Parts: sequence; C-alpha cells; structure tokens
Amino acid sequence: MEQHLIRFVDTYTKAIKENNAAIFAGAGLSIPAGFVNWKDLLRDIAADLNLDIDKENDLIAVAQYHFNEKGNNRHKLNQLLIDEFTQGTSVTQNHKILAALPIQTYWTTNYDKLIEKAIEEEGKTPDIKITPENLSNNIHKRDAVVYKMHGDVSLPDKAILTKDDYEGYNENRLLYTTALQGDLVAKTFLFIGFSFDDPNLEYILSRIRILLGQNQRNHYCFFKKINRKDFKKKADFKYAEVQHKLKINDLKRYSINALLIDDYADITEVLSAIKKKVLRSNIFISGAAKIYDPRTEKDALSFVHKLSYRISSEGYKIVSGVGYGIGSAVINGATEYVFSTKYRHLDNALVLRPFPQIVTGRRKKEERNLEYRNEMMRHAGIALFIFGNNDNGKGGWEHSKGMVEEFKVAVQQGAIPIPVGATGYASEKLWNKVMASPTDYYPNNSDLLDSIKQIGDKSLPDDELINQILKAISILQNHF
Repeated sequence: MEQHLIRFVDTYTKAIKENNAAIFAGAGLSIPAGFVNWKDLLRDIAADLNLDIDKENDLIAVAQYHFNEKGNNRHKLNQLLIDEFTQGTSVTQNHKILAALPIQTYWTTNYDKLIEKAIEEEGKTPDIKITPENLSNNIHKRDAVVYKMHGDVSLPDKAILTKDDYEGYNENRLLYTTALQGDLVAKTFLFIGFSFDDPNLEYILSRIRILLGQNQRNHYCFFKKINRKDFKKKADFKYAEVQHKLKINDLKRYSINALLIDDYADITEVLSAIKKKVLRSNIFISGAAKIYDPRTEKDALSFVHKLSYRISSEGYKIVSGVGYGIGSAVINGATEYVFSTKYRHLDNALVLRPFPQIVTGRRKKEERNLEYRNEMMRHAGIALFIFGNNDNGKGGWEHSKGMVEEFKVAVQQGAIPIPVGATGYASEKLWNKVMASPTDYYPNNSDLLDSIKQIGDKSLPDDELINQILKAISILQNHF
C-alpha cells in the first residue's frame, strides 16, 4: 500500500475512534452489486428523445427533457427507478466492511437500499432518512443514520431526478442541506464512488468554503489513476490526464483530498486496513484459572491486574467474557486506570460479556457459548490468552476447552491470537501451536515474532512480560 494511503488509514481510523467519521456514497459504490450508473439508467430515456446518451454530459438535463416532452409526466422515470433498483442484489464486500465499522453517519445520493441492508446484516439498526419529514423522528437505539439525499426507490415520485428537482432542492429539502453542512463541518468524510458532478453537493461545499475560509475540515475521496491502457489514442490519454489533475486540484478548494489508487480493488484493501486497525485497538482477553501454579494466586492476579491497567493506559479497549478466576482482575485493572483519569468514560475502555452461569432454556450450553464467543470476538482484532484451566469436577483441574474454542473463533474471525505461554496451562499449549507455525498467524515482522517468542518465557519478570505483550500489540497496529 502506498504511503499516502497508509497515512489516510491512520487519519481515518483516528476519526472513527473519536466518533467523527462519516461516509458519503455515490453510484460507484453500488455498481459492483449490479446496479447501473446514471448514464446507463437514462439510456432508454435518451433514446426516447432521439438522443445518444454517450454524447450527453448533462444527464440531469436529459431527465428534464423527457419530463417536458411527456407533458410534465414522470411516470416512466419513476418506473425506471423501480425496475433498476429493486433487484434482489447482495451487498458488496465494501458495503460489508463499511457497515462493520463503528461509523454512525452515512450520506448517499443512491436510490438503492444496499447501505441500510448491509448495516442490518451486521446486526445493527439503521435510522433511514428519506424525506425531510423523517429528520424530526429518530429510531430508538439506532446504530447509524443513513441520509438518502436524493430519495429512495421506495418513493420514486419524490426522488431527485430532473432539473426541476435540483433547482427546487434548497426549498423542498433545506433541512438536508442544513444537516449535511453541519456534518461536513464536524466530521471527516470519506467519499466513495462519487463523481462530484452533483450540483447540490457543490452548492453545499461552496457555502462551507465561503463560511469557513481556510478553516475547513479535511475530507477524502478515492480517485483511480489515469492509465494509458484505458485509451486507444495517446492524445485522449493526455487530455484525460489534464482533466484529472485539474479536478483533483479544484477539490482542494473544499479541503477534499484525493486518494489515488491504481485499481478499484484497492478501495477494498484500504477499507479492510481501516477495519483491521479499528478492531486491533480492541483487545479480547481470554482467561480462566482454578489454579495458578507455580505462581501464588495473589501474584497471578496482580499480573492480570497490571496487564489490564497497562492495556487501558495505552488507549486500547478491553473485551472480556469475565473468565473464572481471572475476570475480576481484568475489570479492576481497567477501571483503576479509567477512574484515575480526568475523563471517566468506562465504555471506551471496557466491554464485558459475562457468560451465563446457569443453563436455562432449550439450547445446549455448548451451542449457546459458541454463539456468545463469536459475538464477543466480532468486537476485537487481537486476542490474548492467559492461564487456561478449569475445575474438572473431580477435585482436580483440566485445560480450558473454552479457551481453545475461543482461539479457534479468533482465528476464524481474523483476530490475531497472542497466547501468553508464560502463564502456562492451555495458553502455553496455544503458544506452542503458534510458535510451531508463526507465519500462519502473524505478519512477517522479526520484532513481532521476537516478542511472541519472549511471551512464552516463564523466567521473564512480570513487568517485562507485560512490556513484550504491549510491544506485540503495538506492532500489530500498523501491519494490515
């Protein structure tokens, strides 16, 4: 990945963590799902007017011409939206990644329902704003707001299509303009699949530029590099290069920075890197212990407490199932750090998912626990494994089967496992497993592998062991 894209991943991840990130999706996001772009949408409409759509640049005017010629009747335009955007298509990988991110604000000019569908498939609740009237009503416990700036296929007669619609936008949809202006001032936007030919957006951006001058917030947009092989004639290639450069420079007036990519597949790579970086700031701690040998219980819990404290102090969020014999020390370490700071936002430091201790209902315990573990691991990008033993029901102990299952779930979901082998028991067995084939679990980084190796050293003092764990976590933040 090129350096400017790596820097963007860092910048946008920071915005996400601060709840200041937003997405603006154009038609290009939905085209890979099988939906048409504007030109193909209006191809038959243009043919009705004896126009060649490939020779037309003002597509909004084409829609208006058709409306005029049909006696101010937009039935065919409405039907066109229904026919083209009610197909039973699946969400794309990019939709899935965006929906998985903790982003709360989505704007789109698309008429399709892919964004909200992806959010729902992620188990979240979208609050969809299709008409100005929707803006005053909020869904309880919503996870994200989806602003359909140009309407939705479910209300084709209210969709923004013609010049009349665009010219009357600020009168009929002024609340959208106001809301978008506010978000553009307060949030960092990533524009995806957008051409920036939309007159409404251009008006809004220009208003913000006038109001804020040089104090505008930085936004970002993907642009595919101009490639010679896409043009038959060298002259056409050179002309496209000039246009491309001028367009990118013009967007700088609005503080929109171009993210140059070689291929549209690079967008998925960048979004995946953002998702990994966001998730890897969430650390799942798997642990259970009936015994702590050769440590004393006091020393073992002190180690867990200090580890949890240090993880929290580095700005990471801990996800915990409150494992037997371990969970309280995890909670105490994190809360001690949080309550020692000026800003006591415990939700930003700790996610607790304690396992039910009593079996009720018809579902088997194993089935329920597996589903529970999968849900917990969705929130984490790195998984630590410490100790790992349980009561065997016969007065002795056994290796924790739950920890082994959590290891499998972590790997399946793409989380990086870090078994702290120095704590023994199941975690030691898992450490031996990853050390036997480290390239199956870790990026090729010598410093990282050295830390993983040291994490299995039982002679290492606790403070140094914690240092090596934190070092491994830190290295993984920048390896996608």
